[in-house]
Amino acid sequence: MRNVERLTSVKSELLDIFMSMEVAEHEQRSRTAAQRNLRARRGIELHEEFKRLSQDIAELPEDEASEDEMH
Repeated sequence: MRNVERLTSVKSELLDIFMSMEVAEHEQRSRTAAQRNLRARRGIELHEEFKRLSQDIAELPEDEASEDEMH
């Protein structure tokens, strides 16, 4: 009977270890996904910002663009 209790205890401990490893892996995957999403969002924002700036520069009359470059 004592061996059964010991075996049950070991099984329970192994299950606890396994579950904590699963939780840690899940948390790491979640952090990695969040970082990837933030980088993607920032990339999209930068793309839109450069596109907007290019359009703004293209809309400037030629003499204003030349004067701005000199200053």
